[in-house]
Amino acid sequence: MQITGTLISYYFYCHRRMWLHANDIKFEDNSEDVAMGVLIEKTSYQQRSSKYEQVEIGPIKIDFYDTKNKIIHEVKKSSKFHETHIWQIKYYIYILELKGIDDVTGVLEYPKERKTEDVFLSTPDRERIKEFLVEIDQIIHANKCPEAINKPRCKKCSYYDFCYSSESEE
Repeated sequence: MQITGTLISYYFYCHRRMWLHANDIKFEDNSEDVAMGVLIEKTSYQQRSSKYEQVEIGPIKIDFYDTKNKIIHEVKKSSKFHETHIWQIKYYIYILELKGIDDVTGVLEYPKERKTEDVFLSTPDRERIKEFLVEIDQIIHANKCPEAINKPRCKKCSYYDFCYSSESEE
């Protein structure tokens, strides 16, 4: 299986969710949070679809790529999982570099918070990406699903019912 931007995101968010998604157990279509994120992405920068291109390279799909300036634009609902978002963009830059497109940068955008952040890929980042790609591959190809992480954020996750349906409430 090829590593997608979604799997990169889930790697930082929850290994169980990543494993389930990679093994075609997907609940995102029923998630209000996912639907809200898609709506924010589509309505926040409506002029973008004519100005920038959507790019698909192997397993990744970059929604907004400024080919002239070599800038990836990633729109997120909130900065709550900031590190996850940063690494997703860095992964996209890494993939573009592997395809021979150098000097790419990224812009992380939180329209509801009116915040943006420039994202760059460093040599240590490239090494870190290589390390977590190996770990992701090991996790998603494991015969057993990782344990639930049991964090407060689980209650809003689209996989919550799946992960905790057999748990008894105290």
